[in-house]
Amino acid sequence: MTGVYSRHWRAMLVVNAAVMLGVFVHKLTLPPYIPYIHLLVDYHHGFIKRALIGAIVGLFTAKVPVWLVFALAGSVWLITFALFIQLFRRTFGLDRAHLPLFVFTAGSPFVFKNFLFTLGHFDIYGCLGAIVLLLLPASSLAYVLLAALISAALVLIHHIHLLMYVPTIAAIVVLRYYLTRPLTRLDLAVGASALLGLGALFLAAQFVGTMPLPEADFVSYLRSRMADPSRTELLQFAYVWYQPLTKEVQDTWARLPSNLLGVPVYALLLWLHWPLWRTLRNLVTALERQRDLQIVIAALLVISLAYLVMFAMVFDYSRWISSWVVCMVLMLHAVKTLPAAKAAALIDGDDRKTTVLGWIVTAIPRVGIIRPF
Repeated sequence: MTGVYSRHWRAMLVVNAAVMLGVFVHKLTLPPYIPYIHLLVDYHHGFIKRALIGAIVGLFTAKVPVWLVFALAGSVWLITFALFIQLFRRTFGLDRAHLPLFVFTAGSPFVFKNFLFTLGHFDIYGCLGAIVLLLLPASSLAYVLLAALISAALVLIHHIHLLMYVPTIAAIVVLRYYLTRPLTRLDLAVGASALLGLGALFLAAQFVGTMPLPEADFVSYLRSRMADPSRTELLQFAYVWYQPLTKEVQDTWARLPSNLLGVPVYALLLWLHWPLWRTLRNLVTALERQRDLQIVIAALLVISLAYLVMFAMVFDYSRWISSWVVCMVLMLHAVKTLPAAKAAALIDGDDRKTTVLGWIVTAIPRVGIIRPF
């Protein structure tokens, strides 16, 4: 990059840091309704869906203060961001030539900025698990077992992870383990068993992990775990542990007309990331083996199909589209590990239009939870 444009991309890093700090400060002013309840729900009354984080918190404290939402979620965000920087450094490098790609990934309003706005929600745990698997060596069958363990933990945190991040984790395992060695029957048996086990765990969480006591008693138990029981407004979403899948789908379709109004906004935001999508395309088309190319394309389609199913079931569209972009960024790193027939062209930091898009992406603080912004 020339000196002029290099200064632009370095300045974007500074502005991104300021924007992230602003999003975090703003988040501290908002009541953590759903995130706080997740720290209260545990396995005291038996196997319950969406209770793993609360059960772990319960091992360390009997009374849960509200500030713990931000302390815990903020720590997870910092760890995830630090590991992403390490992943990016190892995959591409943090030199000047790769600053534009770093801005369009780490600085995207879909990725770490939105993780800050959704602080306390469970989405980032899937991203963290996938980054860990991208950093660790995939040298033995233990790698597949670790991926299965991480995926199982994600399903216990929230069963929707089976659609949100487990497909991406499975794709990472296929690309980094199964495509790099001759397959054995044991490899296939372990992989198939892991998929079947995760499917069974999802069904158990969705249909068996229902709350076994009346809602009033459940709310009373949650209050007993609160450091400040007077803040009853933080328990207003306790009903979600009683809401059947049919009701969630019904609510999603009832909101569909208004949610579809955000589609042009999502489309525009995705278009602003065109340099990122072009880079992903270049990496895929540069693959040396035709088999790898076909499997990568199939993996991208399966991941996207899982999100389409999720869009039809739960209405937090801004979160889902953001996590889809995160999955594409993770796949960008996974594809880069495969043998390539040629060097793939990355983002041209000297291109004026790309620089303008970089500044726009940098200035957008986040995408949102349900509707755009």
